[in-house]
Amino acid sequence: MNDFNSIGKSVKKIDSLALATGNERFVDDFPLTNPLFIAFKYSPHAFARIIKIDSSNASKIAGVAEIMHYGNAKGKLHTTAGQGYPEPSPYDTYIFEDIVRFVGDRVAAVAADSPEIATRAVNAIEVEYEKMDPLFDYEKAMDDDAPRLHFGEEYMPIPTAFIPEKNIAAKAEIKFGDMQKGFESAEFIVDGTFRTQYASHCAIEPHSALAYIDERGRLVIITATQVPFHARRIVSHTLGIPIGAIRVIKPRIGGGFGGKQEVFLEQVVAFTTWKTHRPSKAIFNRSEVFISSRTRHPMRVTIRAGVKNSGKITALEMKALMNTGAYGSHALTVLSNAGSKVLPLFNKIKNIHFEGTSVYSNLPIGGAYRGYGATQGYFAYCQIIDMITRGINQDILEYCKNRTIKIGETSPVFAALGEGKEGVGQYINSCSLTECIDRGAKAIDWYKIRDKRIRVGDKVKGVGLSVSMQGSGIPRVDMASAHMKMNEDGSFNLHMGATDLGTGSDTVLAQIAAEVLSISVEKLIVRSSDTDLTPFDVGAYASSTTYVSGNAVRLCAEKVRDQILQVAGEILKCSAVELYLHHDRVRRFGGDEFVTYSDICTRAFYETNQFQIQASASYFGTESPPPFIAQFAEVEVDIKTGKVDVIKFVSAIDCGQPINPKLAEGQVEGATLNGISYALCEEYIFNSSGKMTNPSFWDYKIYNTRDLPEMVTIIADSYEKTGPFGAKSAGEIAINGPGPAIANAIFDAIGVRMLEMPFTQERVYRRMVEEGVI
Repeated sequence: MNDFNSIGKSVKKIDSLALATGNERFVDDFPLTNPLFIAFKYSPHAFARIIKIDSSNASKIAGVAEIMHYGNAKGKLHTTAGQGYPEPSPYDTYIFEDIVRFVGDRVAAVAADSPEIATRAVNAIEVEYEKMDPLFDYEKAMDDDAPRLHFGEEYMPIPTAFIPEKNIAAKAEIKFGDMQKGFESAEFIVDGTFRTQYASHCAIEPHSALAYIDERGRLVIITATQVPFHARRIVSHTLGIPIGAIRVIKPRIGGGFGGKQEVFLEQVVAFTTWKTHRPSKAIFNRSEVFISSRTRHPMRVTIRAGVKNSGKITALEMKALMNTGAYGSHALTVLSNAGSKVLPLFNKIKNIHFEGTSVYSNLPIGGAYRGYGATQGYFAYCQIIDMITRGINQDILEYCKNRTIKIGETSPVFAALGEGKEGVGQYINSCSLTECIDRGAKAIDWYKIRDKRIRVGDKVKGVGLSVSMQGSGIPRVDMASAHMKMNEDGSFNLHMGATDLGTGSDTVLAQIAAEVLSISVEKLIVRSSDTDLTPFDVGAYASSTTYVSGNAVRLCAEKVRDQILQVAGEILKCSAVELYLHHDRVRRFGGDEFVTYSDICTRAFYETNQFQIQASASYFGTESPPPFIAQFAEVEVDIKTGKVDVIKFVSAIDCGQPINPKLAEGQVEGATLNGISYALCEEYIFNSSGKMTNPSFWDYKIYNTRDLPEMVTIIADSYEKTGPFGAKSAGEIAINGPGPAIANAIFDAIGVRMLEMPFTQERVYRRMVEEGVI
């Protein structure tokens, strides 16, 4: 193991005290002078054309400043997906339109002197609709007689399949080898169709944005966003405001998980403030977050595998059908990830076919969500692996250790299927999945429980395994930048475009800079995510921050280090190669001579050859080294009621060298509990009209600390040579495994295969009846 000063140390989060004392500011904490408050009017119909909007009564209410609808605030066609340009999502959205496509779609908005006035005015707006036949069953979206949801203006900015006349928002397909020959050579076939459901991100802070005009007439937007630079660009495009006239600031954020990778409130506050020159604010309530923000895409995944009795997979076919909802946000990229992040894991398969289709429906909009398609894909794939190993009576632990991708290996899937476009060929530089499997199995007491069907009363115990891989940024797409400058007291300003969502990335990136410069984290003054003051970064998504932004910080700090050594050499009258950095000082090899950072900066500022010690650097990733994880669930199933209790859950991860082990563990545990909650209880319930009936934490159940099973997190010994100080990502991957691990554990306990999430008591009970268990 490397001997680091800062890396691998669980230093305190740099914002922890300010957060604990309430001094950090979130969007709603910023004071505004004479602001306008925005409230929205939503469609009560799943699919309708607006014939008439009458806002005359609303406009007469004292305190109403602006009423927005498709007649005066349509804006340009765009996508709300905060992705790199050109976005691989269809441009199928206006700020307001005369067509509404789900219950909760925007009809109008009111900006008024108070929230109460805005709400009263919204209720006073009268709308006449022409209702149309809705499409709720996305599995019928491509049928010839299905209603058509989009009508021809929409377009995809990149060349790919976009067929709105068939309700297709995106398609992706790859094929290798000879599928027919592969299936013909198989000795048996394993297949299954698996379904995953809608889910909400459930971030504690709701979606929120405010805007004001600064002293020089520029538009300033403060927003809870994961993608400040994309937000600036999308607002500029949609409203026609020059990018140079817009500043976007990301303050502290109360969770994102992908939900704040969308840009849909920023345009509204920008339009309001740009037109009225008054500050404006839009804060969603919890019901609005559930219905009118973004969700996890539901997906149906069908897998068919041809298998030899030895366990060799001779052919694998995966077909994914994804419900993108009313609009195509992330329709191509989430779909692609269901194959690109999943299929390379078991890499000794010569014949592979992946076919994915994203389709529209008159239901809420899917978007980015932690795991980003891989979660849906692994729910199916890891159960298929469990089915294969049971079919050949082989230990799944050994099967996975023998057949998953190894160091030095590659997969043709890497080059063929990326996120929204052709992928990038990659070889694996680091992989400790075998260690993860072995250590995780020991922690869960695998062989004491597996296949034993231990029963106490009405409860039967079982264990299940899932393995998965993810990525570290999007290769040849993601780019990040950083800037540093030195101060006379030996402190440093570190400015980064990277976006901290509460993950601790400000701290992690500061640790990387501190390691290069041999200083403590306390010597760094960190500012992130302000489009005026910090350099460009694509944002916090695709598990990119530690790897992509971290490499940018490392390169930047190395440039600053070289300047420090140059000035120190002038002071000590020697060559820079004779010097090294050590705890706020530059020392000379083999001697006692040294010079302090304070003296170095002071000389650079005020003496010969005066200059600012500073540097900027960017990092453009050409690889995306995957983290790996083995996850184990121990469950008890009540055979009288179908209730499933997770007793213990073990996650063993290879994330390279963890920069901050405690923060890495926190990311794994948070994602794991998120995944357990998704697997067992989270579910959107719609009535016959397409309206969500449970948009509150009272009715939409999520796991919290009272529901925690015993959780064990193990970090394997690993080092990724292309990462900053050996690091890979850790933020997303752990959400992929709970669903299939728990499903496999349920099968181990009662012999019932769960093909659909969530595993509610009622659903498990019905499956037991169908399978004749009770």
